[in-house]
Amino acid sequence: VQLQASGGGLVQPGGSLRLSCAASGSFFRSNAMAWFRQAPGKQRELVAFIDNVGNTDYVDSAKGRFTISRDNAKNALYLLMHTLKPDDTAVYYCNGFLTRLPWGQGTLVTVSS
Repeated sequence: VQLQASGGGLVQPGGSLRLSCAASGSFFRSNAMAWFRQAPGKQRELVAFIDNVGNTDYVDSAKGRFTISRDNAKNALYLLMHTLKPDDTAVYYCNGFLTRLPWGQGTLVTVSS
């Protein structure tokens, strides 16, 4: 597998979700990784990134609500999302922060009551 995101679903406003991403080992170990999202009718945007030693940064709308993490032993990337809002509705993708693989299918997050 190159990039496979999972964990999306339908959640009410204020709820939480944890997204997971399985990535090819050699690529994952060599790169800073990131979560991106694409809302309906909008361009794909960066949400959060994490480098090889755990330094992170977030888009302003995600700060304080989302946490990105990685497990280098499992070649896995995570995004823990709290206090979800309707504006967070999007397809979420994982990929390298600077060096990219072909985009996977992503996982759909729908925040709605």
